[in-house]
Amino acid sequence: MARVTKEMTMGELLQTYYEQCPEIVDVLTGLGMHCIGCPSSIGESLADAAYVHGIDSDLLVEKLNATINAKLGE
Repeated sequence: MARVTKEMTMGELLQTYYEQCPEIVDVLTGLGMHCIGCPSSIGESLADAAYVHGIDSDLLVEKLNATINAKLGE
């Protein structure tokens, strides 16, 4: 089961899950978070990134975990 948390950085998220589940990029961009490749976003927590984009961080984490779990069959 995926364990994405609000405290996880964008870099940690991508490093941990992108190879297994590239669909996480669709979740991020679908919510208006197009900063995936920005150097400054890599060290930013998901909570901070969500705040900057006016997104509820709990919703973001929920969608990421659901997408990863669906892809990995968990």
